[in-house]
Amino acid sequence: MDSPANAAIYYIPEGYSTDGDRLMGINAASEGFVRGLARHADIPAAYCVVDDGAAAEAFAGVIQAERPHLPVKALPSTTPALLAEPGCVYLPGPGLSAFAWRRRHLDPRQYSLCGITHTTASAGIMDALADFPIAPIQPWDALICTSRAVRQMVETLIEGQAAYLAERLGATMPPLPHLPVIPLGVDCDRFLDDQASRTAWRDRLGIAPDDVAILFVGRLSFHGKAHPLPLFISLEAAAVRTGRRLHLIMAGWFGSESVETAFKDAARQLCPSVDVLFLDGRETEVRTAIWRAADIFASLADNIQESFGLTPLEAMAAGLPVVASDWDGYRDTVRHGTDGFLIQSLMAPAPLGGDLADRHASGLTNYDRYIGEVAQFTALDLNACTAAFTALIDDADLRRRMGAAGRERARRRFDWRVVIGQYQALWAELGHHRAAAAPVPPVRDIATIRPARPDPFHAFAGYPSRRLDAMSLISLVPGGRERLLLLRPSPMIAFAEPVLPAEDEAAHILMLLEKGPSTVESLMATFPLPRRGIAMRGIVWLAKFGIVAIV
Repeated sequence: MDSPANAAIYYIPEGYSTDGDRLMGINAASEGFVRGLARHADIPAAYCVVDDGAAAEAFAGVIQAERPHLPVKALPSTTPALLAEPGCVYLPGPGLSAFAWRRRHLDPRQYSLCGITHTTASAGIMDALADFPIAPIQPWDALICTSRAVRQMVETLIEGQAAYLAERLGATMPPLPHLPVIPLGVDCDRFLDDQASRTAWRDRLGIAPDDVAILFVGRLSFHGKAHPLPLFISLEAAAVRTGRRLHLIMAGWFGSESVETAFKDAARQLCPSVDVLFLDGRETEVRTAIWRAADIFASLADNIQESFGLTPLEAMAAGLPVVASDWDGYRDTVRHGTDGFLIQSLMAPAPLGGDLADRHASGLTNYDRYIGEVAQFTALDLNACTAAFTALIDDADLRRRMGAAGRERARRRFDWRVVIGQYQALWAELGHHRAAAAPVPPVRDIATIRPARPDPFHAFAGYPSRRLDAMSLISLVPGGRERLLLLRPSPMIAFAEPVLPAEDEAAHILMLLEKGPSTVESLMATFPLPRRGIAMRGIVWLAKFGIVAIV
């Protein structure tokens, strides 16, 4: 535990990239995390856990672009025992259960699991959280909650599942992971002032020096992000009240032409006094520089898919005062009256949403419709929202003061330099818990290692006439070597290449059999212990195509 705390990042390239159409909060946050880790973590090497070589190369490219001389080590996800070297696996979501099951055949003290929440509203994520009480998760594992509101949701769901298991089975609460609250981070240096860029953007968009520009950045989705009508209504009232020329810049992307039409029609109907501009936020130029064109940032999120809210934090880093809904993680970042204004939100009480949950659980509504339906029953204080916009529009000095306060807070509390330190402190704490834990023997019973996903050769053992065993006698069929060379490239075989014995392993078996028949036990004694299982089942594969015969 003397070396700096580290973790191997489970790296799937598309999950850590904002290229193309992936302008999603989870992608932006994950991309920023890896870059922040490379720049700021006190680590001797950057580890990744990967499913293939392409992912390893992509991870190395990101790390070396940020910190060229930091060594990179790629560990295959198919060999969990190697994860003891970094001591922790970082997962870009809450799916601890799957990795906990894969660790079960080892001493679980070898490494910790550390996941993170993003949205917690989808069926898949809620099922993953509900699995915690029945999965082999340990006290030295953790699920980072990005906001206090998210932690409350996670605790509510896990406690409900535990209560059901107690009612149904008399079960007691098993060990659960730590649930620390650590925010997402932001690269504050990306948002430094650039007066030339501000002037160029405002000229390009037709925003005069004395006009006031309000900015929204994010997916343009009324059902899955932030319903735009409260924003349109409040800005129209503020425009009438102040008499100022206002511009609303909406930088994001639409999911469909019908959504785009709905947004633009609503803007014309509800805020005719405001010049509403729609920009494609997927374009790198827009996503990185549009902040400089604005005077105020607005995000009136009202959707349960939101959990932290990265864009208000980016706005603070850019020195913009924020008008945001008092909603989930927004209240952990924006200080009401200091960095901007939080607009009170109101939700219908339980149990009035039981039918919404049932419609989703039964498949009558998909995830998008479910979160959209729930959002219909969240209201914001429109009078307070109008008052907040009015105050900021009328008072340039207030905008400057709040923007400066937000920028200082973002740099002090939320810059990746600070947040990565919190991650490393957590990983170190988990390591101390592992070191202090009593021995936990690995599970050897193949029926219970993962009951819902058993070894197929165990679960379906009643299907074949017989099974290969150590004393089965193996002989080489004449012409077998030639047949193997002929058949192995076939697409009917090559599709299974990742689980087949390697070419040199198959050749080794045939070389031994050229000397005469041999038992499985004798053949396996010539293989390294970690490869014996692959080689043994490979004998059945060779027999399948008449390359060897089994007696």
